[in-house]
Amino acid sequence: MAAGVAVLTACGASASGGAAEPSGPSGAAGNCAAGHAQVTVAPGDPAVRSLCVRPGTVVALMLRPRIDDKRWTAVHTSAPALALPSGWRLDPDGTAHASLRCAAARSGAARVTALAKAPDIAGAPRVAFTLDVRVVPYAREG
Repeated sequence: MAAGVAVLTACGASASGGAAEPSGPSGAAGNCAAGHAQVTVAPGDPAVRSLCVRPGTVVALMLRPRIDDKRWTAVHTSAPALALPSGWRLDPDGTAHASLRCAAARSGAARVTALAKAPDIAGAPRVAFTLDVRVVPYAREG
């Protein structure tokens, strides 16, 4: 959990709290996260989530250990210019961490996928979680 705590602390927020996201529906532009957001995925959570963020937001992604025989293997993005994953780490207990740095000067959408695979089975990892990230600019006055 250190990666998530470091990102939140660096943004001046409390590291307490659980699963994430800004309050309110994350799809509405008025409720977009700004500065930082944390998304925690635990067994039994929905496999697809949406998150609205403002430009420059850093999202701390924490993937709790899976209850099946699979382990988290990586995080990928459909649009690295909008949501760039970094800091991938897998803890000994199976918890995975990554940071998503959202574009500072662009708006748009990116699909971030977390892959999982059984360690003793041949083949490529499969998508086990999807986070649809929308980067929405601040409203301009004038």
